[in-house]
Amino acid sequence: MSTHFGSRFAGPGAGTVSLSSFTRLVTAGLVIAGVAMVVLSAGCAASTHAARPSALGAVSSAAAMEALIDRPGPVEVETVVGADWAVTRAGLINLDAPAAQAAHLTDGDEPIQIFVHVLRHPTRGTFLIDTGVTRRLVEDPSGAGVAWPVRKAMHVEKMKLGTDTAALLAREPPLAGVLLTHLHLDHVSGMRDVPRGTPIYAGPGETSGREFMYLFTQGTIDRQLDGQAPIQEWRFAADPSGRFAGVTDIFGDGSVFAILVPGHTAGSVAYLVRTPKGPVLFTGDTCHTRWGWDHGVEPGSFSGDRPANRASLANLRALVARHPEIDVRLGHQR
Repeated sequence: MSTHFGSRFAGPGAGTVSLSSFTRLVTAGLVIAGVAMVVLSAGCAASTHAARPSALGAVSSAAAMEALIDRPGPVEVETVVGADWAVTRAGLINLDAPAAQAAHLTDGDEPIQIFVHVLRHPTRGTFLIDTGVTRRLVEDPSGAGVAWPVRKAMHVEKMKLGTDTAALLAREPPLAGVLLTHLHLDHVSGMRDVPRGTPIYAGPGETSGREFMYLFTQGTIDRQLDGQAPIQEWRFAADPSGRFAGVTDIFGDGSVFAILVPGHTAGSVAYLVRTPKGPVLFTGDTCHTRWGWDHGVEPGSFSGDRPANRASLANLRALVARHPEIDVRLGHQR
């Protein structure tokens, strides 16, 4: 028995549709679906804010940095709590890591803080590492430019304001710059209080790095940066020793170093500061928690590239093992 299909067939409603037209519609639908899948899998950029290479900073090396680390330096530092918060432990710590499994860690709310670090250089002025929290983010997150999906995912309602960035800056001299560890919202959440025109620095590719999550967060990040100067991206070169992906001497005087630590985001940066009391390492979110640092376990779902994050964390821990006097200040816990 054979069945013959003609060139026209009855549609779901009145009239008929040609088989060739139907084929074109199906093909177009498949193409659109395929394009959508590619876009979703590739994600989108972290931000559309303008970026350009930094004029500040000289490419250096781990060896040059480590030759100076243990000498007292000229920069005063202060860590300020912008807000107390609680977020999912599975985002902060890779609960599938063997050490986490052995410790029987489970998911749940983990108490953390949002920090802003103040650097006071005797000749270069006052800088911030990250930006703390603007008061409006806690009191009116929608008015602070935070999109509804981001508010729900971040549980902004769990934030309890500490020292907001405007109050902090009111007691400081004019700001000379902001040194970002990366562009996640909880690290640029005080940017609205930063005076317009302040130089802003971040790692290479930090605005253009692509992740699925950025489909939802890009608009929020753009609104935090709206009206600010272009982000200046640190210049790095491959470190000859291989200890780090790159090291830059920010002021050219060996007082503050930017260390490229990709993984949490594409352009994540840690900062090493020489103070009168000894060296201080600001890890950014290469490590969020004290438990993660002590056990060498990288962040979980909050990191874009966990293997790279794991390697960067190992490199920072090895640095501290070589120089045990370093004061380690983590992304979100003391």
